[in-house]
Amino acid sequence: MTSSVAEDFAGLRSGGGGPTRRAATVKHVRISVALFAVLRERAGAREIELDLPDSARASDALAALAGLVGDCPVVLAVNRNYADGDTVLSEGDEIALIPPVSGGGSPSVTVQVLEGALSSDAVLAAVRDDRAGAIVLFSGVTREVQRLEYEAYVEMALLRMEEIARQAQLTHDVCRVAVVHRVGAVALGEASVLVAVSAPHRDAAFAAARAVIDAVKTQAPIWKREVDGERSEWVSGQLPGPTQPGQTGGR
Repeated sequence: MTSSVAEDFAGLRSGGGGPTRRAATVKHVRISVALFAVLRERAGAREIELDLPDSARASDALAALAGLVGDCPVVLAVNRNYADGDTVLSEGDEIALIPPVSGGGSPSVTVQVLEGALSSDAVLAAVRDDRAGAIVLFSGVTREVQRLEYEAYVEMALLRMEEIARQAQLTHDVCRVAVVHRVGAVALGEASVLVAVSAPHRDAAFAAARAVIDAVKTQAPIWKREVDGERSEWVSGQLPGPTQPGQTGGR
């Protein structure tokens, strides 16, 4: 649903006196603004549109919507990537205003790096939500070798995993996401990573789970060594960087 509610909050168009005249020499860009939770309720719409001056920045859009945002703290995303206020906007861009994430008093994103066996039941419990009609669980297990030995830069891995999970929420409109990765020795057939996603519908749950595991494998600073009898070697990979859509892989 698209609404012109931005006219009331941003003051870019008058509410009852017709469109505001602008000088013909001034170029403008039109962007869409996605709204969630309390902001969606305030606006009465999931999406609104803004007309901004050419070369406007994300901070200009936020200022234009100050009446809607009020005292609600928000994080900005531009075209489904988290962004700061200096991000320059172009015609057709989508901004999302993301208020604090919560769900019945418990976090909607759970990320952990643990030693020892992983619990599928605990991960599934972390994503249960009354709004969800589907829950998808991915379990990556050791295969073909005696064991895998995982090492992680834990503090950075947790931050990156949380970013990945929240990006999946934003992109796929799911309820909750949980990602748990194991470090240390993981024997043949045991799980090294669990990803669970709950969503109103199964397509979103499957898509978000796939996106999360693909991104974790390429972006989280976690390394693994294969050990099989006398053979022991680190598994080659790639240097992490900005997430590249379409990257996939299996454990």
